[in-house]
Parts: sequence; structure tokens; C-alpha cells
Amino acid sequence: MGGESWNARRRQTCDSMQPMTFTHSEVATSGTARDINRGIVLNLIRRRQPISRADLARISGLQRSTVSLITEQLIREKWVIYGSTGRLPRGRRPTFLQLNDRRAILVVDLRPTTTTIAVSDVNGRFLSQEGVPTPPDPHKGATKFSEKIRRMIASHPDLVFEGIGISVPGRFDASRQRVIFAPNLKWPEFDLRGPLEKATGLHVELENAANACVLAEVWFGHMEKPRDMVVVTVSEGVGVGIFVNGLLARGLNGMAGEFGHVPLDLSGPRCSCGRQGCWEVYASDRAALRYYHESTSSNGPNFRDLLLLAEGGDTLATKALDRMAHGIGRGMRMVITGLSPEEVVFVGEFTRLWDRMGPVIEAEVAASVLVGKAPRVRPAAAEPSVARLRGAVALVLQKHFGPAAPMRGRDAANARRAMSELPAVGRTKVRRMTLRT
Repeated sequence: MGGESWNARRRQTCDSMQPMTFTHSEVATSGTARDINRGIVLNLIRRRQPISRADLARISGLQRSTVSLITEQLIREKWVIYGSTGRLPRGRRPTFLQLNDRRAILVVDLRPTTTTIAVSDVNGRFLSQEGVPTPPDPHKGATKFSEKIRRMIASHPDLVFEGIGISVPGRFDASRQRVIFAPNLKWPEFDLRGPLEKATGLHVELENAANACVLAEVWFGHMEKPRDMVVVTVSEGVGVGIFVNGLLARGLNGMAGEFGHVPLDLSGPRCSCGRQGCWEVYASDRAALRYYHESTSSNGPNFRDLLLLAEGGDTLATKALDRMAHGIGRGMRMVITGLSPEEVVFVGEFTRLWDRMGPVIEAEVAASVLVGKAPRVRPAAAEPSVARLRGAVALVLQKHFGPAAPMRGRDAANARRAMSELPAVGRTKVRRMTLRT
């Protein structure tokens, strides 16, 4: 089967997939079982590369002949390539397999002021990136982004592009394929996926920035993954991505996690959403700049300059950032009390001063715990400037590297044995489906 036809069938399966219950089950076809086995093998290669076919069979529990058929297909489709040759005391020397870093993904980090567009390989390494001023409306945005993406594709003729992943500062309703809530962007409800797919011919995936950062942690983080985690993004606003029982929570209309727009003080400053006293008016980059401006008559710096001033010992800058840290901690009380995560991960430029701001936030988190020990609190594994971009990479990869169909019998048993090697997002797609044996 060719790569193009498999990709089309895979997208159709993922887009239409619904969680199955014990009162609604279907018999898996040989095709869905092959797709699941393929996802397991591909993901094992990603996590353990370079790896031999024999090790793939041993770890996955699949028959060697099945592994050989899958890997040959992946090589034909240019997902996998041959690497170095191993050494054994006797017998045939194994040839190791690894992902093809010529397979690439275009990613977009959409922000209110500047949008970053980058090219990444399948291992999450960025090959090039450019920043462009964010247009004032979605129609101009789609046109500008399409032009830039086409130029970046043309500048990398040696790459095979798999798709486009977009991190948006708002909420994406998958059922309507539209961004429906983006107050800091100040764009009306819009469809960015359709125009970009039409202009580029590539499949487009969109996700809220905080949710994308959850995916970045799950896919590219090197630490043990908890099953209950929240990722808090702090920039122009504040967003929360919720990872519960190994599954990304989206909620009705994709609105789960909008803690940044929960009012903490109904008489507080007006928020971009129209309410007053929302959490983000006390905890965002803009809040820190407001605190600084309240203490000086000058127009003041941007947020990165504010960080540099604080690092240099500027008293007004450090006081503004201290107030911001307390603002973040204040809102974390409702997040911790309401969700009780194992781990809290922060994404944002402010984490560059984690040694100063982190202890304030950690103390607020610890004080919010009603029973038991406090969750682990840390900055994201990725640099603040690339966390959202890596999440956008994971958006595209998860369509290929995680099972997306029910299975039964020996295929289900094989998948269970390999389950620990899958990212938690992929695991839950299997576990939440009924197995009929």
C-alpha cells in the first residue's frame, strides 16, 4: 500500500474516531489491526532509535515476520531509513533502523504580535524558522501564512513534508473546525485550516497553545510522564492544558482549561475577554508590564526587556515580576484544588527567572493542597521560545505514531505488551476503546 493512500485512510480514521463503550463495540478488521501494529512499531523506532528488527519484535511482542513487513513498508514510504550495522559475537550483524530526518513538518506558533513559522524534522529538531508580524484579521493571516509556508517548502527541496501543525492563542472547536475564542488575538471566529489546506495541499492540524504544550511534554519530554498533569502557559494571557488519566481534556466546544478567564476580583482591571478581574490580568506578561508602568512615568520596556532589567538588579522590574509571581500563584489555588494534578509544568518567558519566581509559585501550589503531598512544579523541558512549536510538531506526529482504532485477540495482547513504550496520548486512544475477544 502506498504512503499517500495510507495517509488518507489514517486521517479519515483519526478524524472520525469516537470513544467506544462497553455497550458499543465493533469487531476490528485486519486493516485496523495493521494500522495499530504499524503505529506501535513506528513509535518504538522513534523512542528507541537506532533499533534492530529483532529488538522491535522482542519489545512489541509482534512476530518477526510482522515486524519485517511493517518496517519494509515504512522504509518504502520514507518514514524509516537504515542506519548503522550492529556487532554481535556470532551470527548475522543486525542493521539498525531510525526515523528519516528528511521527513518534515511545518509548524506555526500564532501569537497576537508576531507569528513564528518553522520547519522541523520528525525528531522535533528545527531546521529553519522565521517570524512574521501577525496580520490584523484571519483572512489576511491565511494569505500571509500560506505565502510564507510555500516559500519555506521551496527552500527545502530535499524534504518530504507531512503536514502543518498550528498552535493558536485560543480555543479550537474540532467539531466545527473553527477557532472560536481568541480574545488576545482580537480576531473573530475563524477557519484557518481550510484556507491553508487549499493553498498548500498539506493536511493542517490546529490546537490551543496550552494543549499543544501538553503534547510537547508528552512527546518530547525525557522525564517519566504522569497520568495527571496540567501545563500552564503564561504570555499575553494565561492558558491551562489539562492531561487527566493519560488523556488530553478538551471539553465542550474545546473550551476546557480556560482558567485564565475566571474572575478573581469582579472589580479588578478589565480583561481582553470583556470581563473584569480575570486571573490573567494579574498573572500574564501584560500584567507584569502594567505593574512596572504603575511605578514609573516612562513608557517602559517590553516583557523580555523587563526580564533583563530584573536580571540586572532593577528594583522596579523585580517588584513587578514578584507581583506577577504572586498573581500566578493566586490563580493556581483553583487549578490545584479543582484538578489535583501529579505535576504542574509552566511555559513562558518568565521561567527564565525561575530561580526567583518559581519558589513563590511553588509555595502557593503547596498551600492549595488539601490532602497528601504537593504536586511537582517545574518549568517546561523545552525552551520557552520553542515549547509551542514542538507541540505543533506533535499535533501532526500523533496522527501516525499512536494507535487510532480498536483491536482484539492476539493483536490486543501484543499492543498491551508494547503499551509502555507509547506516549500516554497514544495509549489512551487504545485503552478507551472496547476490546472484543
